[in-house]
Amino acid sequence: MKHNFQYFFKEGVSNMFSHGFMSFAAIGITVACLLIMGTFSLVAYNANENLADLQRENAILAFVDENLDDNAVKGLQQELECVENVSECTFISREEAKKDYLEQYDDNDLYSNLDDDVFRHRYVIHMTDPGQMLATKELVEGVDGIAWVRADEAISNGFVTVRNIASVVSIALIAILLIISVFIISNTIKLTTFDRREEIAIMKMVGATDGFIRWPFVYEGLMLGICGAVIAFFLQWLLYSAITSGIANSDTLQLLRVVPFDGIWVPVAVIFLIVGILVGVGGSLTAIRKFLRV
Repeated sequence: MKHNFQYFFKEGVSNMFSHGFMSFAAIGITVACLLIMGTFSLVAYNANENLADLQRENAILAFVDENLDDNAVKGLQQELECVENVSECTFISREEAKKDYLEQYDDNDLYSNLDDDVFRHRYVIHMTDPGQMLATKELVEGVDGIAWVRADEAISNGFVTVRNIASVVSIALIAILLIISVFIISNTIKLTTFDRREEIAIMKMVGATDGFIRWPFVYEGLMLGICGAVIAFFLQWLLYSAITSGIANSDTLQLLRVVPFDGIWVPVAVIFLIVGILVGVGGSLTAIRKFLRV
């Protein structure tokens, strides 16, 4: 078995180098397809992360009853944190609310003399699942000491809708690109196999089994897929780093948060390797099937 493995592997590598141009073309197409799928997938992933960040920032404001004393007001925080779907609860005093208002809306100091009592104590509530904003709002309204609650449900629902549409479109396009990639790789490897059709026919005539003929092509496809995946991964890394640097140096795009490649390179490498192997081996098996019918 070990001897057969060494023979098949040696033949596969030999075939890959003996048809240099076609092997180069197969690797090049694999790299191109993986880069297209990888780039689009990473863009979709980052877009989804940014949408999730914006959605998390869309918080509920719970205004405190004016009749409560300071101790009772601060005691509400523990109760609010126990409400289902509440991940974080931050207290904003009247003074802080006035300061924030003046910074945002009072450029000409028209309202700087407003009394602090004009504003209410409030809690800024962030949710574990922003999609459950309406249910969370009703639960917060049921807490004793909360006068009223403001929740921008339309904005929250808009984020949910955009994220769902982006996810569906991303999955659909990636699936289409994967099918196209397999088709292109299969046809490319068919061209390399076509050059050896007479050799395959002779081997069949002298009694070689289909498996004995097929395995060298499988190893060849495996090596082509791995080579393409490795090259595509490092090119993807360079491209991602260049785009990240460009966004970081741009005054208009700095609001976008780009996930560092250091945190996602492992799953990217694994996916590239798996897809490269599947495409290479799958393309080889598809290509050799026709020429085994002698």
